[in-house]
Amino acid sequence: MDEAFSIFLEEFGAPIERREVPVSSIQRYRGLLPDQLLEYWSEHGWCGYGSGIFWMVNPQEYDGVVASWLENTEFEKMDSYHVIARSAFGDLYLWGEKTGASLKITSILSRCSVHKSIYIGDKMDKGVQAFMVSKRVGTNDYGDLFKPALKKFGLLGPDEMYGFTPAFMLGGLDDLEHMEKLKIVEHLMFLSQITELKPFDYSDC
Repeated sequence: MDEAFSIFLEEFGAPIERREVPVSSIQRYRGLLPDQLLEYWSEHGWCGYGSGIFWMVNPQEYDGVVASWLENTEFEKMDSYHVIARSAFGDLYLWGEKTGASLKITSILSRCSVHKSIYIGDKMDKGVQAFMVSKRVGTNDYGDLFKPALKKFGLLGPDEMYGFTPAFMLGGLDDLEHMEKLKIVEHLMFLSQITELKPFDYSDC
């Protein structure tokens, strides 16, 4: 295990719901995603960390989600993106084949944040390591609701997320009382169709 992943585990703790990554998936993404990420897959599998607040995922399962969120946005033609990780609340970490760790979607709010990575080209393996080291438990929470949600609903499965019903972007409330454990792909597809994806406006913060 390399130092970057060790630092990540110190922050998040032991994995849950580990799924072994088939050789076919490694081959599918060889040349599209960095070798370092594929090595992590081979060694650690796809699984949740921090009791499921953060997940390393199979990008193929999210291809339709990515297409739906990015349709008719500037990102659609900018790069080819793959979801490599997600949070318990449906935050999506997208890896661009040319731009690296450059795009994050906060699905509950239909907002995205763009990052210009310095780790592109032949530096993408270092970019994967930097991505892992930079992750924090707190920044994957939503309104400090993870622990209450975990207590109320139990651990998430690999195909589940905590979400709000009715959806926040439809005027629903983003509190524990209006939260449910939902199928992640289906709910993300639904959220992607409610309103257009917009960049965060940090002037409102």
